[in-house]
Amino acid sequence: MVLGTSSGAGKSLMTAALCRVLRRRGETPLPFKGQNMSNNAWVDQAGGEMAYSQALQAWAAGLEPQCAMNPVLLKPQGDSTSEVIHLGQSVGNCRAEHYYRDWFRPGWAAIRSGLNELQEAYPEGRLVLEGAGSPVEVNLQPRDLTNLRLAQYLRARCILVADIERGGVFAQLVGTLALLRPVERPLIRGLLINRFRGRRELFDEGRRWLEANTGIPVLGVMPWLDELFPPEDSLDLLERRGRKRGAELEIAVLKLPSLSNFSDLDPLEAEPTVQLRWVAPGEELGNPDAVVVPGSKQTLRDLEALQLNATLCSGLQQFAAAGGAVFGICGGMQLLGRELCDPEGLEGGSNGISHTPGLNLLPLRTVFGGNKALRQRHSSALWPLVGESSNLPIEGFELHRGSTTALETCQPLCTDAELGWVHGSVAGTYLHGVFESGPWRRRWLNQLRARKGLPILSEQQPHHSRQREALLDRLADAFEQHVNLEPLLQQP
Repeated sequence: MVLGTSSGAGKSLMTAALCRVLRRRGETPLPFKGQNMSNNAWVDQAGGEMAYSQALQAWAAGLEPQCAMNPVLLKPQGDSTSEVIHLGQSVGNCRAEHYYRDWFRPGWAAIRSGLNELQEAYPEGRLVLEGAGSPVEVNLQPRDLTNLRLAQYLRARCILVADIERGGVFAQLVGTLALLRPVERPLIRGLLINRFRGRRELFDEGRRWLEANTGIPVLGVMPWLDELFPPEDSLDLLERRGRKRGAELEIAVLKLPSLSNFSDLDPLEAEPTVQLRWVAPGEELGNPDAVVVPGSKQTLRDLEALQLNATLCSGLQQFAAAGGAVFGICGGMQLLGRELCDPEGLEGGSNGISHTPGLNLLPLRTVFGGNKALRQRHSSALWPLVGESSNLPIEGFELHRGSTTALETCQPLCTDAELGWVHGSVAGTYLHGVFESGPWRRRWLNQLRARKGLPILSEQQPHHSRQREALLDRLADAFEQHVNLEPLLQQP
């Protein structure tokens, strides 16, 4: 089990690295996070919703993601309220102050069901667990679902990860160990220092001190990794500030208050000629080459935030009116529409208003309600087309409530007309992950490049999953180089 001294210590990527390393050794690692809180989600082949970080760990393990790997997912909605997902399906909403009272027992049951499902499917597998936040939040320990309760339940051997970049790494580790109960302390089999900059030998004295004063071996010192990896939560977007050398296109991405599924932007982030610039409500849009409006957990709430901050809202409308390229994904597409109807109050609108005017950049009407659309989709793109070139395959997944219809004649984005619409220079789709399809992504970028008179890029691009595999391999290479797993893998 990978535990962390805090949120953001690097547990998700260290778990992914561990999965890839064990896979290289011929094992079947089974990633598992009992409870996760994230709006960055994935939909598995069976139509179950799970956190994207566990999907990433599944790919690292060479497995198809399945929601049993993340049986409890909490999706924040604002106002201290979260949607509760058990084993891939929404089971209700809960306020933070009532969660442990109302959802502890059902959550623990879902966690055990997920474990049983995984172990029955892969009886030879080794569970690789990820904790959540800090394992020693003393006010929450009696109702802990996903850290030490799970470690004790499974007799897991634990590695404790600390982020040296934040400072205070000795206090992080020693303080966490001091707050463990006597029955929990023996579970910690190793310490890991993460995100170290500079020469590792400069930390040798600190390593010796930690081992002498805790009695626990320091398994390794992981360096700061320059590669971009999918982050666990939107706070990590703040780390993506660097300018790329050779970037020829600037794409503005609206940083919505209820931003979700921002991993949709990872393939664009990975394009060497593309610079993403995140723009929050109240900030100037500037003069980008295109604007992407990503997914939203609370579409109407984010629409209100845009409309209350006229600077960005009017800038976006003026940009589109001048022929600027705007692309919306799922909730982002919905708020670009003409009308949004929420008779059941599902999407965070205020004052009980069921009909809300959208930004009116696409002639679409969205009605929220009914069950979530949760499914993988494959289609053929009808837009953008270059000359007489053939249609391109695209794929992704749907994750939304409600249905959208065109109020005027619109060009369909793909052969499945309900998945996307194009009106002038503005387009939108319900397909999360649409940019992962390499040839289609390049064709979309080439439209922007042609406007600027830039050379056209080759469309012969592999699916983004191949690049993700290479990144996971480089992560595992670094892990194998800097971490000694033997004390963790040895039986007691």
